[in-house]
This record gives sequence, C-alpha cells and structure tokens, in this order.
Amino acid sequence: MDAALIAGLVIALVAVFTVLRAVRIVPQARAGNVERLGRYYRTLAPGLNFVIPYVDRVRPMIDLREQVVSFKPQPVITEDNLVVDIDTVLYFQVTDPRAAEYEIANFIQGVEQLTVTTLRNVVGGMDLEKTLTSRDTINSQLRGVLDEATGKWGIRVNRVEIKAIDPPKSIKEAMEKQMRAERDKRAAILTAEGQRQSNILTAEGEKQSAILRAEGERTSQILKAEGQSQAIDEVFQAVHRNDPDPKLLAYQYLQVLPQLAQGQGNTFWVIPSEVTGALQGISRAFTEALPASPATREREPSRAGSEAVAAAEQAAAEAKAAAEDSETIGHRQIGPGSADIGALPEAALPESALPEAALPEAQPADATRSTKRT
Repeated sequence: MDAALIAGLVIALVAVFTVLRAVRIVPQARAGNVERLGRYYRTLAPGLNFVIPYVDRVRPMIDLREQVVSFKPQPVITEDNLVVDIDTVLYFQVTDPRAAEYEIANFIQGVEQLTVTTLRNVVGGMDLEKTLTSRDTINSQLRGVLDEATGKWGIRVNRVEIKAIDPPKSIKEAMEKQMRAERDKRAAILTAEGQRQSNILTAEGEKQSAILRAEGERTSQILKAEGQSQAIDEVFQAVHRNDPDPKLLAYQYLQVLPQLAQGQGNTFWVIPSEVTGALQGISRAFTEALPASPATREREPSRAGSEAVAAAEQAAAEAKAAAEDSETIGHRQIGPGSADIGALPEAALPESALPEAALPEAQPADATRSTKRT
C-alpha cells in the first residue's frame, strides 16, 4: 500500500508539472520563439499559448517596445585632425523576433559597433566647426545607414541623437577666446552704432536750434529796423510839419555838445568850424529882446527870472568865445587840462545879452560888437 501510494503521488506530480509546462502565458508587447526538437517552430503571441512539454522549448522573451540605448563617448577624428568625443543615443524597436533571435547573436552590441563605425565615417569628412553645427545632418546620415544595416536583423532604428560633442581642452579654450572676441566685437559695433546715432540726433537738434535761433534773430532785427524806420519817419514828419526855426535847432545843437565829452576815454574833442554859425544863432537868440506884455511891464522881474537871465548870459558868452577861437585856429581841443569856460571874467560877457530893463545903455555897445563880429 505504501509503495502504491508513493507511486501515485509521483505520477500526479509529474502530470501537474507536465500540464504546467504545456501552458505558457506571454505578456503584451513580448514575443517568444518556440523550438521543437532544437529547430525553430513558431513565435508565441501575447496571451495564453500551449506547447508540447519535453518536445518544445521556449526561448527567452523578446521586448517588442521601442528601446533607448545610450553608448559611451567614442573618440572620433575630424577632417582637420582633431579628436573629439561623441556621445550618442539610439532609439530602436524589434520588428521580427525570429530574425532578432537567429540572425545575430547580440543585436544590442551589433547596433553599438555599427553606430561607432558609421559615426567615424560621417564625422571624418567634416571639420570641427561643421561638426559642432551639423548635428541634424549627422543624425540623419547615421539613421539611414543603421536602418539599412539592421533591417535583416529584424530591428528598425527610429532615431539617432548626438548627446554631446566634447573637443579637447585646448580647443575649448581657443573657442572660448574666439567667442569672447566675437562678443567684444559685436559690443564695440553696437556701441559705435549707438554713439553714431546719438551724434546724428545731437547734430540735427543743434541744426534745428541754430535755424530757429537765426530765424528769431532775423525777425527781431526786421522788427527793430521797422520800428526805427517808423520812429525816424515820425520824427522827420513831425519836424517838417512843425517847421522849426534856426534858433531852436541851434539850441538843440548846443545841448548835445556837452554829451560828446562824457565818455571815459575821451581826453579831447574837436569843435568844427561849422559850429560857429550855430553858436552865433544861439547867441542872437538870447540877445534879441522879446516884446514884453502889459502884465510884464507893470511888475518887476522876480529873483528866479534874474537868475535865469544870468545863466543865459553866461552860456551865450561861452558860445561867443568858442566861436571866435574856432574862426581863428579852425578847431580847438578841449581836454582835462583845458581852462573852465565858466571861469571867464565878467568883462567877456556881452552887455547886449542883458535885458533892456537892467542895462538901458548897453544897446549901442551891443550894436558895435555885432558890427565888429560881422
């Protein structure tokens, strides 16, 4: 009984183990190759599959999803004999599990070596600068070569990306200096352009300001000239309209003479010979007696009137003396050292300059002097 029980238990265990080996469950996006008696028989699809135990052997599962493989940096020599380290990333997918299993022993290693050789072939025809700026070109060329070579392995290469290109340290320093020089150059150019624009704008502003200032000065001078012209015209018309006599003009001329010597740099001034006529006219203006009104005859001249008459007599005497000197020498220089005209003796004053009421007997003398002067 014990032997029969043990034999039954052994048979039951073998049957269970056999059933378990006959049933295979394949996950999604996986595939397994079945070998029957050592020869490829079929490929298990995802889901529940049955095989013959001890006759069929299932190979390890193959992942059918897209895989990413990063290869370590590989030294590559460029066309200008510079060694650069290029790090690549490969994106591929198994499309034929049978070919991937039986056409190549290790498709990952095969793809890596094919990528390195193709990369050296492509980069070897470029210089360093073109290599650094032509990553898209390198990626497309690598993808084309790898996809064509791995097609018989049951692999489709989707993308090949260059992750990094590391030139030698000396080349990096030279590139940094070059980039720094380029930046300094661009900065200097931008600064010069800004300064140029600033100078242009400043010059245009100064030009406009000068034009406006000149127009303002021109308008101001025109207005001043018009004002002076109108003033002269008004004065000229007023003078001719009022018809002044020679006595008034001579008196005005005499009032202007002291102003000629008021300047600080005037050490002497010249009295022309033509001034004699004006002085004689002013002298006659003061010497001629004006007719007195009845009110004036009845009362005596006041003290203020006497002082005014005395001042007029003194001015007339000074004018007569200056006229006599100018007739003798043509002109006379009067400077800081010349004698004061106001200090002349009273004998030089003409008696005819006094009013008739003060000196009734002065008429004959005045007539005699006037005849002599003539």
